[in-house]
Amino acid sequence: MVITISATLLLGIIIFLLWRFGYQRLWPGIATALFGFSIASTGAAPGITHTLESISGWVSSL
Repeated sequence: MVITISATLLLGIIIFLLWRFGYQRLWPGIATALFGFSIASTGAAPGITHTLESISGWVSSL
Protein backbone atom coordinates (compact mmCIF):
# COMPACT_ATOMS: atom_id res chain seq x y z
CA MET A 1 0.00 0.00 0.00
CA VAL A 2 1.42 3.34 -1.07
CA ILE A 3 0.62 6.47 0.91
CA THR A 4 1.24 9.86 -0.64
CA ILE A 5 1.26 13.04 1.36
CA SER A 6 1.73 16.59 0.18
CA ALA A 7 4.96 18.29 1.23
CA THR A 8 2.88 21.28 2.30
CA LEU A 9 0.74 19.14 4.58
CA LEU A 10 3.78 17.35 6.01
CA LEU A 11 5.62 20.61 6.71
CA GLY A 12 2.47 22.09 8.22
CA ILE A 13 2.18 19.16 10.62
CA ILE A 14 5.85 19.43 11.57
CA ILE A 15 5.56 23.17 12.21
CA PHE A 16 2.41 22.70 14.27
CA LEU A 17 4.11 20.03 16.40
CA LEU A 18 7.19 22.21 16.90
CA TRP A 19 4.97 25.12 17.95
CA ARG A 20 2.83 22.92 20.20
CA PHE A 21 5.78 21.46 22.10
CA GLY A 22 7.56 24.80 22.52
CA TYR A 23 10.41 24.40 20.02
CA GLN A 24 8.93 27.01 17.68
CA ARG A 25 7.58 30.34 18.88
CA LEU A 26 4.56 31.99 17.26
CA TRP A 27 6.09 35.21 15.89
CA PRO A 28 9.19 33.64 14.31
CA GLY A 29 6.87 31.05 12.78
CA ILE A 30 4.67 33.75 11.28
CA ALA A 31 7.74 35.58 9.96
CA THR A 32 9.01 32.34 8.38
CA ALA A 33 5.64 31.66 6.73
CA LEU A 34 5.46 35.21 5.34
CA PHE A 35 9.01 34.86 4.02
CA GLY A 36 7.97 31.61 2.30
CA PHE A 37 4.98 33.32 0.67
CA SER A 38 7.11 36.20 -0.52
CA ILE A 39 9.86 33.98 -1.93
CA ALA A 40 7.21 31.98 -3.82
CA SER A 41 6.62 34.99 -6.05
CA THR A 42 10.29 35.42 -7.02
CA GLY A 43 12.45 33.76 -9.63
CA ALA A 44 13.79 31.35 -7.01
CA ALA A 45 10.46 29.50 -6.75
CA PRO A 46 10.97 27.15 -9.75
CA GLY A 47 14.42 26.13 -8.49
CA ILE A 48 13.11 25.45 -5.00
CA THR A 49 10.18 23.47 -6.40
CA HIS A 50 12.50 21.42 -8.60
CA THR A 51 14.81 20.70 -5.65
CA LEU A 52 11.88 19.57 -3.48
CA GLU A 53 10.57 17.35 -6.29
CA SER A 54 14.03 15.80 -6.72
CA ILE A 55 14.34 15.11 -3.00
CA SER A 56 10.82 13.67 -2.95
CA GLY A 57 11.63 11.38 -5.88
CA TRP A 58 14.83 10.25 -4.22
CA VAL A 59 13.08 9.50 -0.92
CA SER A 60 10.23 7.63 -2.63
CA SER A 61 12.73 5.42 -4.46
CA LEU A 62 14.19 4.18 -1.18
